[in-house]
Amino acid sequence: MDESSYSNLATSHLLGSVPAVVSEENKASYEVPEANMQIFPPNNGGGGGSGRGYQTLEAPTEGFEQQSPNNWKGVFSISSYTQYFNVDTDVVINRLMSSFYPASGDFFSKIDANPDLYGLIWITTTLVFMLSSFGNCATYLMQKHTDSTASWNFDVGYVNVAACGIYGYAIVVPMAFYFLLQYLGSNASLIRFWCMWGYSLSIFILTAFLLLIPVEILRWIIILIAGTVSACFVALNLKSYIVGNDLTMMVVAAFLLQMALAIFIKVWFFP
Repeated sequence: MDESSYSNLATSHLLGSVPAVVSEENKASYEVPEANMQIFPPNNGGGGGSGRGYQTLEAPTEGFEQQSPNNWKGVFSISSYTQYFNVDTDVVINRLMSSFYPASGDFFSKIDANPDLYGLIWITTTLVFMLSSFGNCATYLMQKHTDSTASWNFDVGYVNVAACGIYGYAIVVPMAFYFLLQYLGSNASLIRFWCMWGYSLSIFILTAFLLLIPVEILRWIIILIAGTVSACFVALNLKSYIVGNDLTMMVVAAFLLQMALAIFIKVWFFP
């Protein structure tokens, strides 16, 4: 069959057939709708809507936010204390050096922007181990100095006494001054007090090395000098903190408590 015969067949009656040529007049014009991104449905947060549909992202709820220690919930939240450990080595060393020069009395101005608890924990823990180990060593050296046949004996009780004494002093004494100042109507910061009293104990770490010298009179001179420096650091800074208030007795009490701690270290751990 000739192929040309197929092209002569009428196709207008066939369903779905498409004419070969469509005139311009009959050609329908279609416009492609312009893409437009819309928010559906809008979340205006008002009108008492049920809030169905897509929801916008919001800030974390209060349960995941950092709690302030001043809030009673923040006291039991570990994340609220992370800001007090945000210090680098240079800052800690600078504050340690300040505790050895108490005459300036400007320690609170240095830590005002960023008081830390890192020094309190690190210094007190180091001092506990220093006193318990060096106390036993000093006792042995003194016994060996008088009796050459003395044998080494480690007293584990030194660790318990050092932990209770140093941790208790560094935590309870600042708290006592804080609550007393609050009661007397003076503004006080417990974190700043803990920071200051913690760094005031740093000089006793160096003193523990010197107290290994088996000369009793020299030991007393060393511990009294160290206690005086530490007590002056606490008293002068506390005086600058409560300036304008007649609280001289509190300054004297802080000085005497620090000296009492120095004497306790000497009598108990380096007899």
